[in-house]
Amino acid sequence: MRRKFLAGLLTGLRVVWPVLSGLLVLIAGLGLIVGIREGWPWTDSLYFAFVSGLTIGYGDLAPKTLLTRTLAIFIGFCGVLFTALIAGIAVKALTDMTKEDQP
Repeated sequence: MRRKFLAGLLTGLRVVWPVLSGLLVLIAGLGLIVGIREGWPWTDSLYFAFVSGLTIGYGDLAPKTLLTRTLAIFIGFCGVLFTALIAGIAVKALTDMTKEDQP
């Protein structure tokens, strides 16, 4: 049962991998732009991008200008889209697995 789920999950990830990798690059790139505009080191910029993208948002780094705040909104949107795609693939793999097991 676990193997069927993992096989379905990996198949789904293989299909949408170009979209997922594009979203990751976009999140990192926007984070670096925010960091440059705010004067943060690149490590803090990537940290901010992925913490914001995963909608955790600790608040230890916060953009101050209108441009960087707008970019932070786009980072959050891309992160939600990334998470939704992975969740959707997992649900589809689980649904397909349970359909196969029914007589």
